[in-house]
Amino acid sequence: MKRCVGVLLAALGMLMAAPVWAQPYPTKPVRIVAPFPPGGVADVLARALAPELQAALGQQVIVDNKPGAGGNIGAEIVAKAEPDGHTLLLASAGILTINEFLYAKMPFDPATAFAPITVVGDMPNIVVVHPRAGVATLKELIDKAKAQPGKLDFGSAGNGTTTHLAIVLLEQAAKIKLAHVPYKGAAPAVQDLVAGQIDGLVDNPPLVLPHIKSDTIKALAWAAPQRMAILPDVPTAAEAGLPGFEASSWFALVAPAGTPKEIVARLNAEAAKILKDPKMAEQFAQRGIRLVGNSAEEFTAFIPKERARWGEIVKASGVKLE
Repeated sequence: MKRCVGVLLAALGMLMAAPVWAQPYPTKPVRIVAPFPPGGVADVLARALAPELQAALGQQVIVDNKPGAGGNIGAEIVAKAEPDGHTLLLASAGILTINEFLYAKMPFDPATAFAPITVVGDMPNIVVVHPRAGVATLKELIDKAKAQPGKLDFGSAGNGTTTHLAIVLLEQAAKIKLAHVPYKGAAPAVQDLVAGQIDGLVDNPPLVLPHIKSDTIKALAWAAPQRMAILPDVPTAAEAGLPGFEASSWFALVAPAGTPKEIVARLNAEAAKILKDPKMAEQFAQRGIRLVGNSAEEFTAFIPKERARWGEIVKASGVKLE
């Protein structure tokens, strides 16, 4: 009996000393918070990812829109969520690299609040003008702006938005002064451009594309290192004589800081596989969106560079938001 008891105690000790195996991931539905209204690019990308991730992970993946405060409301929810991979954020460049310089108070620190997974997609900005501007090329626009400082009206989706900061970047690169006209969103800015109420925009492709194709407005240049297949005849800014003018709106998948590395790696692998699917890539290319799907390490190294660049541009803009 004593020998039996001894064997049992030894076995129990070995069990207690053995590592506790983690539960397989995921163990419940996964929520992707889209911190902007339905129909926007973040929402569209999240809803394209969700069913594919659901098939890959074997658990329901739902998209939850939590808009407000430039994306900060939805981002705060994720920043404070349990870091177990079941709550993710479809973040914008603004949330991760711009808002901290714009807002007097932030509910989280973008530099430490999230575990980067992958860049989902980006949209190079494009410089567009109405015929009333009286210019046909980027060089003509720059020449006219230099001859008439502050006379050309350029709209944006609002103070501190990426479309506003792209105007500031254009002014810096070309050494010109434009008259900034902020709107409450990109749609009304595009409407006024089409109606001839303003001279131009530096915007993302989806909203302006139909009007470019109908010749209502004219595309002057891509703010990107390469031309986009959707408008192959439009030159890059460098090709049009303005090197260094590059601006894009990008979106990425992140988890709360502290999420286990193996979960981040699993999510990165599955998302990258989805984003590199040729059919999906072509579907988004038709909207002017390039799907990325880079590694978590590449994405992690990319963020500080973007933060430093846009921090300087925000400072130059002089914009501060409450």
